[in-house]
Amino acid sequence: MEEKIKLNPDSFEALPKAEELDNEKIAAPSLTFVQDAWRRLKMNKGAFISLWIIVLMLIVAFGSSFFIDHDSLVKSAPNYANLPAKIPGVPINGFNGKLKVAGEWVDEYKQNNISSDKYFVLGTDYLGRSLAERIIYGTKVSLIVALVATFFDLTIGVAYGIISGWKGGRVDNVMQRIIEIISSVPSLVIVVLMLLVLKPGMTSIIAAIAISSWTTMARMIRAETLQLKSQEYVLAARSLGESAPKIAWKHLVPNLSSIIIIQTMYTIPTAIFFEAFLSFIGIGISAPETSLGVLLNDGQKNFQFLPYQMWYPAIVLCVLMIAFNLLGDGLRDAFDPKTRR
Repeated sequence: MEEKIKLNPDSFEALPKAEELDNEKIAAPSLTFVQDAWRRLKMNKGAFISLWIIVLMLIVAFGSSFFIDHDSLVKSAPNYANLPAKIPGVPINGFNGKLKVAGEWVDEYKQNNISSDKYFVLGTDYLGRSLAERIIYGTKVSLIVALVATFFDLTIGVAYGIISGWKGGRVDNVMQRIIEIISSVPSLVIVVLMLLVLKPGMTSIIAAIAISSWTTMARMIRAETLQLKSQEYVLAARSLGESAPKIAWKHLVPNLSSIIIIQTMYTIPTAIFFEAFLSFIGIGISAPETSLGVLLNDGQKNFQFLPYQMWYPAIVLCVLMIAFNLLGDGLRDAFDPKTRR
């Protein structure tokens, strides 16, 4: 038979107090929804790098008012026309003031008797204006158009979508038919109609984008509102007598924030490209004012002989588009609860 083991009170020893607390300690930090989204965004290297690229471009573009004179952007200087890029201390052809002519590299600065202390880091255009300054200012104009258009997208689209989804029934049907009518009209047609009323420029482009771009946001917000309005916390707020505007502000908008932020990140590059396209075909911002589309239009005229005049603004436009799209993808993954890690 097995020998019985007798247990006495001395057989049980309490853990030390510090060790007992460590056993019950929660290792993971407590994070809010925004903190967790920021943590997940930083894990996405492409989106995080894109965020800082966008921040840097915004600082340079909107800070250009302090170091770029607007008169130098429109005033021609024939002596400096079509000069290639020159960066002091860089011996690479194409960035040392030399341009390939008839198969040979020629120092355009010496040939045009330009003093050694005068240089342009990205060269000049056909009127002798600094290409770097015009690209920076053109980026600012394109960003202003995109940000203002996005503001209308947020204010009109979010409000329209919440009202449509909250009301439902006949009101929702009428509001959705209005969206379908607006969406059926091409944006280019709206721009042409705006040109008949307004002068070609930033105002007509913003008006055209503001009229047509908010429909996608409104549809997404409306679909989500239809789901949220049947949630328990919304029903509880309604039973307590909360007004519809207060429920929308306190309960719907916070829960719609992820959709709003993500859709905004996709609206901005779309507006930037739309402005560049309109200016490129000559019905947007026109010379002597500048934007990325205007620079591309000017550069393609001399692309065969002076390709840098088109390459540099094209690179800036591509970087902007890619950065905003990568950031939008990163924000979608960061705010989507289905992909939480």
